[in-house]
Amino acid sequence: MSQPETRLFYQSRRRRPMQDRAEGVYIWDVSGKRYLDGSSGAMVCNIGHSNPHVLAAMRAQMESATFGYRLHFETEPAERLAHMTAALAPDGLNRVFFVSGGSEAVESAVKLARQYALARGEAQRWKVISRFPAYHGATLGALALTGYAPMTAPFDPMMRQMPKIPAPRAYLDGLDPDDPATGAHYAHMLEDRILAEGPETVLGFIVEPIGGASTGALVPPAGYMQAIRAICDRYGVLLIHDEVISGGGRVGTFFAGDLWGVTPDILTLSKGFGGGYVPLGAVVAKDAIVEAVLDAGGFIHGFTYAGNPLACAAGIAVLEEIEARGMIANATRIGALLKTRLTALMTRYPFIGDVRGAGLLLAFELVSDRATMAPLPPGIRAYDDLVETAYANGLIIYARRTRGGHSGDHFLVAPPMIATETHVDEIMEKLTLTLDQFAGAHGL
Repeated sequence: MSQPETRLFYQSRRRRPMQDRAEGVYIWDVSGKRYLDGSSGAMVCNIGHSNPHVLAAMRAQMESATFGYRLHFETEPAERLAHMTAALAPDGLNRVFFVSGGSEAVESAVKLARQYALARGEAQRWKVISRFPAYHGATLGALALTGYAPMTAPFDPMMRQMPKIPAPRAYLDGLDPDDPATGAHYAHMLEDRILAEGPETVLGFIVEPIGGASTGALVPPAGYMQAIRAICDRYGVLLIHDEVISGGGRVGTFFAGDLWGVTPDILTLSKGFGGGYVPLGAVVAKDAIVEAVLDAGGFIHGFTYAGNPLACAAGIAVLEEIEARGMIANATRIGALLKTRLTALMTRYPFIGDVRGAGLLLAFELVSDRATMAPLPPGIRAYDDLVETAYANGLIIYARRTRGGHSGDHFLVAPPMIATETHVDEIMEKLTLTLDQFAGAHGL
């Protein structure tokens, strides 16, 4: 069926069906076709669609006020959500700065870190080390931290690229992720880079505790998170946890860093924080960092919608639902079941080379040779083909190219935290059909 002409433009000319409604883990288009949201949108809709408690909270706030500019008024929803967020954060991270999304959160975090260095008389510290591959956002500042060539290369002349170290992809390097020596191996890369750059020039190290889109739910090897914390302490480098995707409960703890008991200096949060109901994100920082910046004249940064009362009212309701319905425990339980079922697919499909993740942030990666982990030929465009086939079968999953953007194919399976065993069965039925069709089309 032909669609009316659009005035919108995004990444490409590809059109999609018109959305009609969404509820729970499902979305319907106007033809009545139902899709299981197996990636929670872009790992956003953590508590599912059209949650009645969240919608009621938004309606109630709309009757009161939809906007309150932070320079003119304090608002009860923003104050309350800040307290709730700080209570969930690791000890010592008690100060909250609200934003509208993940890119804004990362941009704000590095600006806060820089102003902290200036407040301490360390103007020579400006470099923020990140990893390759990684994705930290779409603004020029966040892209400078991102390691994903197709997204960064066009803008290289417009920004100052930050230093990179390899992401700890033990499964590609033939190393045992459960061996603490593996974690030490990758952590030493951070120390080596700090020394190469000059420790006095390094401001921070930003890391996704569990990988997002660019590394496909990568779980760090044993000891890695603790080791990088110690290295940052050794050289006076701020540790920034990018929890935009991994935060919000879907990995089995509210923040992924909690899985290792590691406390960052600053963390970023978005996506599941607002649950897809409103644009919402946050930077959470240690008291000492914020106090030093405020004492030095204030935080030179801000967004019009920071602390918007309607967004914060929705955020409060999202956090209330996560707690009231035991969603984090459910993500752990259902995630373990889903991961077992995904891993079992490796027996049937030799081109599945790895299954990884935690809770309901899971991924599988396709390869041409499991022994060498060589990727499928780039020309197959598996990352696109498989997603489109799944979509036609009524299953939404999320894909990226694994090897920095030019080759390799991984697929995130991250349904909302309200998913049940029945939903896992449906995901696996549709995914198996999709993989069968993909294998037949490419002679795999």
